[in-house]
Amino acid sequence: MVKFAPLSVPWERRLQTFVVLQWIFSFVVLAQICIAVFIGLLFTRFWIFSVLYAVWWYLDLSKPWQGGRRIEALRRCVIWRYMKDYFPISLVKTAYLDPSRNYLAGFHPHGILATGAFTNLCTESTGFSSLFPGIRPHLMMLNLWFWSPFFRDYIMSGGLVPVDKESAAHILSRKEGGNLMAIIVGGVQEALDARPGAYKLVLRNRKGFIRLALTHGAALVPIFSFGENDIYDQVENSPDTWLCWFQDGLQKIMGGSIPLFYGHGVFQYSFGLMPYRRRITTMVGKPIEVQKMPHSSQEEVDRLHQCYMQKLENLFEAHKLKYNISRDQHLEFY
Repeated sequence: MVKFAPLSVPWERRLQTFVVLQWIFSFVVLAQICIAVFIGLLFTRFWIFSVLYAVWWYLDLSKPWQGGRRIEALRRCVIWRYMKDYFPISLVKTAYLDPSRNYLAGFHPHGILATGAFTNLCTESTGFSSLFPGIRPHLMMLNLWFWSPFFRDYIMSGGLVPVDKESAAHILSRKEGGNLMAIIVGGVQEALDARPGAYKLVLRNRKGFIRLALTHGAALVPIFSFGENDIYDQVENSPDTWLCWFQDGLQKIMGGSIPLFYGHGVFQYSFGLMPYRRRITTMVGKPIEVQKMPHSSQEEVDRLHQCYMQKLENLFEAHKLKYNISRDQHLEFY
């Protein structure tokens, strides 16, 4: 039986639903639509718009790899407050971040759509600038999204940058400090394990971000987002299923895969792509001091990586009981 939403839903909740719906639309199909519009205009009398944008695109081609183009007015737009209130989402500070330093933050877990990461780091709806004055957050995203016309400008406005060494070096080498670059370490592989009650992190062999921190002397900041995996269900994809086989194959070919997730609909609560209204609380942990080593050895990388995993685990253990997580539940690294 389909369970329909009541007609008497308050206007505030309808606005929250609409904002979250447009955000899901943006990160699921908007890039493809932008490409289609860009190409389609070339075959109409409005071809000049695509040509002018192509010229601008060529001149601006390297911008995503040079820190992007944050637009504070868009980051502070009122619509993000409705998105934050939908779940709701909150950001918790557990330690001071010195604005004269640069930081490399690992964000865990990825979840299905990295909702907590986007809301906390790419908008001001949860008050990042008030909690960490003088710190400019950046969130790394797959490079391919920055090759989509129009869409690239949209994602750069929130502080999103490509996930590669060139982009990281540009931000972490800024001598004035005050930059926090966040990497969702588990990436799309971790998204395949995102489901309610799951605490599996793809981290044990992910050490590239550790080497980056050593290269630039950036302090490491562990971030854990409680509830990130709880807002969607996912089709069963255990190792012995055809879906797991298909997703693994797609990941090997394309470098990424697609989780088959579901929640509820806009006007009914039985099925759809709308996330469940479940609280997300993102904890920013205490920075780990890192000595600058441009030519670090594997042993030094391994030692810092082990320290990072321990600090992340400590952050989880220290706060899990507040969020109704069992004492027997622990993080699983693989």
